[in-house]
Amino acid sequence: MPAEPATPPSVDLDDPGSRTARRFVGALALAAVLPALYLPGTIHNFFDLKIYMAAMDWWAAGNPLYDYVQPDRVQGELYFTYPPFAALLLLPFSWLKLGATVAIFTGLTLLGVVVTTKWLLDPVIRRHRLPHLFTLVVGVLLVLGVESTRETITFGQINMLLVVLILADLLFAVPRDSRWAGVGIGLAAALKLFPAIFVIYLLATRRWRAAVVAGATAAGATLLAAAVAPGDSWLFWTHELWATDRVGRTDYTGNQSLFGVLSRLTAPEEPNRLVWLPLVAVVIGYGLWRAVRASQAGDALTGLTLTGLVAALISPITWTHHIYWFIPAVVILADAALGTDPRTAAGARRRRRLVILAVAVIAIIVYGVVSFYDWGITPSPTGSPWEFLLRNGYVWLCLVLLVVLPVRGEAAQIPKRQTRKVGHSSRGTHSSVI
Repeated sequence: MPAEPATPPSVDLDDPGSRTARRFVGALALAAVLPALYLPGTIHNFFDLKIYMAAMDWWAAGNPLYDYVQPDRVQGELYFTYPPFAALLLLPFSWLKLGATVAIFTGLTLLGVVVTTKWLLDPVIRRHRLPHLFTLVVGVLLVLGVESTRETITFGQINMLLVVLILADLLFAVPRDSRWAGVGIGLAAALKLFPAIFVIYLLATRRWRAAVVAGATAAGATLLAAAVAPGDSWLFWTHELWATDRVGRTDYTGNQSLFGVLSRLTAPEEPNRLVWLPLVAVVIGYGLWRAVRASQAGDALTGLTLTGLVAALISPITWTHHIYWFIPAVVILADAALGTDPRTAAGARRRRRLVILAVAVIAIIVYGVVSFYDWGITPSPTGSPWEFLLRNGYVWLCLVLLVVLPVRGEAAQIPKRQTRKVGHSSRGTHSSVI
């Protein structure tokens, strides 16, 4: 009799080797998508970093820093707009070749992405016993894929440095009651004005000492810059700071703030600030109220994320590379979904809503608002309701998250660095990390 055909061996999907292979293939597939996402971004060619370095050369030659101007086909004229303290830190890079500076900035940004993503994901991995390396790799790849990161890297921006300072200070590296709490926020605010809202967050959450330290650090860095460059410092704080036209066109689609929305309705004219200011007041009031409630409930990351979203909405100009805060929002949504019991009808519905929202946020911030669509260079009012929806995508997303971002409670607290006494000295008690 002919032999019966052999039955092929079945694949055990629960086999550890099979799981590892699937994870490896999934991560590899995700990594393969990144070049396609970065291809449109290569047109930036480190544009902002080149402006910084040209401004530093101009300044080093003895010219007034804020007189530097560079023509641009979209924005008209571009200037150096950072505070003088940022200029002091950028000046040494002008002594290097541009290629070396680009490599350093890109490397530091990539390092910042890895570090901050690990900070955000490690507590979630521990709580839900997720595969550690695989989850981190997927997280880093997704963060590299979102538009804000692509814009940060290909423009040569410093945003990840600011994010590292903020997250390290408020959540992950500095104990809450440390004398150093607030230093990172102060340095970030001295480098760029956007992070200054986190000083207000410290005040709103009654972290008085940290708020004072942050303010003192920002003031100290600013005074240091004033001692080195008094004329440029005086000009910046008395005039250039208030001239929003120096930063670029407020109606440009890349400006994803409430003022940008209004500007795109009234272009080429500027919007009425009496319309904008009440909107800002409402967003600050509601957003910080929710942030404080989250902090009081023990969810410091949600409080911090809500504050970042408020900052994005209220700033007159919020470029797409400023809005890092969608990334922790996705982590919060995923964590809340994993922590929801699906065995009840209400729990299953809540988990489904959270997953759908998390996936929608990822899809929006990966596709973005400026990477894959040419909105033109002529100042013109928004042409249709559909265009109005698309051109302001991040604004709508910020507003939605401001309302629906979940507060996860005490179980989601970032583990605090605990200390124990090991001895005494004339200066007080020493401590060591357990």
